[in-house]
Amino acid sequence: MSNKENRELDKWIKSNPDSRELKRALAVKFAIQGWDYQAISEALNVSKSFISKWKKNFHAAGVEGLKLSYKGGKGYLNQQEKKEVLTWIKQRYKCNFDQLEGYLLEKYNVVFKSPTSYYKLLSEARISWEKTKKNNPYQDPDLVDKILNRIYHQA
Repeated sequence: MSNKENRELDKWIKSNPDSRELKRALAVKFAIQGWDYQAISEALNVSKSFISKWKKNFHAAGVEGLKLSYKGGKGYLNQQEKKEVLTWIKQRYKCNFDQLEGYLLEKYNVVFKSPTSYYKLLSEARISWEKTKKNNPYQDPDLVDKILNRIYHQA
């Protein structure tokens, strides 16, 4: 490894906060310095093929070859649409999962793959999606009597 490559790698290691990229860089650095693959494998808790792969990538593309390439998927809603949806939710007195799902389908032709996405929107709008009861039914003595009568007369 040339001094230039070594300086480039050292600089990047010192500045990089991502542990996955750091592990890749350290594996390459140690391999280039002549460490035994078994020692690197044990020190970094990686496989020998991991070391070979990232060493090859580094020689082919430099530091760029060690960087994470996945940047995430494209969202279903852009920032403006998300802002509009949050405003719509906040304007409603109550908003539940089904209403939000219908609104997104009708207005933006969006159906999320996971219910978590709907709950995140409701949470961001600071709306509880839990259904609440106005009054505790067991506080009403007539209702309690009806329930008890039904239980005991059916038994």
